[in-house]
Amino acid sequence: MDSPQNNQQLGRTTNRLALYQQQISPAPHTKDSNPKKPTSMAARDPITCHCLNTLSGTPAANLPVTLTLLSTPTSTSSNISFRATTNADGRVANWTPVGTASESVPAILAALPAVDSKTNWSVRFDVGPWYEAQGVESFWPEVEVKFTVKGRGREGEEGWRHYHVPVLLGPWNYSTYRGS
Repeated sequence: MDSPQNNQQLGRTTNRLALYQQQISPAPHTKDSNPKKPTSMAARDPITCHCLNTLSGTPAANLPVTLTLLSTPTSTSSNISFRATTNADGRVANWTPVGTASESVPAILAALPAVDSKTNWSVRFDVGPWYEAQGVESFWPEVEVKFTVKGRGREGEEGWRHYHVPVLLGPWNYSTYRGS
């Protein structure tokens, strides 16, 4: 016989499955939709990141992050920096210049001399103070990922590429890869 407790559990499971289905099902296309239309630059910069807290299994929200241009084809010591704080989903889509820097990440990449120009960057997650504020001991004061960006331009133009740096973060370990 079905108990009220079993019926409640079945109802919760059915609701969760419906939510998952909504998340994984593609949105219906309307007559005006254009799936190849590029996202506007205001929506995201060409370099983005995402951090998940593996200790809790949740996004690493409110985590301070610094993006630094380490070198360009014409210089090995640019060190132009940008700051951001991860959103509720643990993501950074746009960067704010630090100090005297006035150019945006898209503007720096658009000004490169060739469509296949290479620049070296670093993204640093300030994890020590972030974990400490949660009362969690962390081995890492910061986690820094260095990577090379090849390309320039504006989204939808020749030479443009999107670089996404995801980090799976724990107080004793981390891993990263080139995302999409």
